[in-house]
Amino acid sequence: MPRLPWRLTWWPCCGSTEQRLEQELASGGQPPLAVLAGHQRFGHGQRGRPWISPPGGVWLSAALPWPAEPGASSALGLAVAVGLAQQLEALGLTVQLKWPNDLLVNGRKLAGLLPRLSLRGPAIRLARVGVGLNSRNRVPAGAISLREALGRQTTASDVPALTARVLAALEWAVFRSTSPELVRRLAERRLLVPAEVMTYRQERWQVEGLSVDGGLLLSRAGERIVLRRSF
Repeated sequence: MPRLPWRLTWWPCCGSTEQRLEQELASGGQPPLAVLAGHQRFGHGQRGRPWISPPGGVWLSAALPWPAEPGASSALGLAVAVGLAQQLEALGLTVQLKWPNDLLVNGRKLAGLLPRLSLRGPAIRLARVGVGLNSRNRVPAGAISLREALGRQTTASDVPALTARVLAALEWAVFRSTSPELVRRLAERRLLVPAEVMTYRQERWQVEGLSVDGGLLLSRAGERIVLRRSF
């Protein structure tokens, strides 16, 4: 697979890589570019929830080239999730996608994604994605580090090696951005489906799979809906 001509910026510590990326773009930076930090003081995930980002993990925000036509491109979150899952599976892990934006190993959160599209009028200008990946850092309850998941001493959980895998995952997403159905199928194969029906709008629904635009397909009593999340 071709490599992207990355421009990388690394900060030993910053408020958040999302803020730094915003500054890079405002000063004329063009994708592909990525901002990495050894430690974030105010990292955040979906809907502004705090993301614990101590030293020892991969904390990254990137701007990516993306097809301009929204209806013809892959779902950004699914494409990045699949690319990163494949990189982790190459290390021998079994990875599940907890919709919409978490990757789990052994039922515990290993990575979280924050995908967003920047628009210029009706067209996509670029894709933005934040990645938080636990490597050798302390993790909160319900999470897992890569070092623990691998269960052995290996350089695979070193931050530089894992950062290279994250960048390769983002490249995979870019080069599969024009293959939405392929991305959907690969993501659905890894989708964590609840053992029991899920509750939505105080009603019980069955999870059927994923839509090509990244939504969660739900059904009940002959009714079928697509649940979508904003980031």
